[in-house]
Amino acid sequence: GEKEKDAPATGRVPVLFTAKAADLLWGTVCAALNGKQVLEGASPWSDRLGQQVTSPLVTLSQEPDTGPYSCPFDDEGTPTRAIVFIKNGVLQLFYTDRTTGRALGSGTTGNGFRPGLGSYPTPSLFNVLIKPGARSLIDLIAQLDDGIVVDQMLGGSAGISGDFSINVDLGYRVKKGQIVGRIKDTMVAGNVYSVLKQLVELGGDSEWNGSCHTPSVIVEGLSVIGKN
Repeated sequence: GEKEKDAPATGRVPVLFTAKAADLLWGTVCAALNGKQVLEGASPWSDRLGQQVTSPLVTLSQEPDTGPYSCPFDDEGTPTRAIVFIKNGVLQLFYTDRTTGRALGSGTTGNGFRPGLGSYPTPSLFNVLIKPGARSLIDLIAQLDDGIVVDQMLGGSAGISGDFSINVDLGYRVKKGQIVGRIKDTMVAGNVYSVLKQLVELGGDSEWNGSCHTPSVIVEGLSVIGKN
């Protein structure tokens, strides 16, 4: 009936983040791949090189010649290069500047950039591409039996801890593959690292969010808290 359709989404239902909303997840991944965070012991992936850290659906690379921030050298004069940091879910490499690379014993990856004039270079990523899936956003929505779509959120990033709890600013309720209405007063909470192990599918619809090229994504394992 009509009432059931408008019942808030609560519990653990699949969540589809649109390409721009998915930035929430990749911000944490980029922080965890930072050699400086590895040196400081802040990255949970510090001792996980060569191991599976996410779903095999995830391949994350940096492509210096693609995208809005193309540059042949970093701010330390090191040539930039195409690098695959996560391949089919397996951690391949951390990104470094000279200082960090020396300390880690791996050398620089050409990712030493100054955050501002007068500051020292620090490891930074640019032109990050998440390998997209095959199907459109519409197709992804159609496969949700019961779930929500998150398009815009209030609240910042999850940071290196991966823990987040965000208010959905613009989102939709999906039943049997159809959008049945907007959702209001709904929170989504969880941890990025555990969510990335429970990826259901990546969409084929990538777009640039700053220097990150991200597709939409369906994940499981998040708590959805709706208020009446």
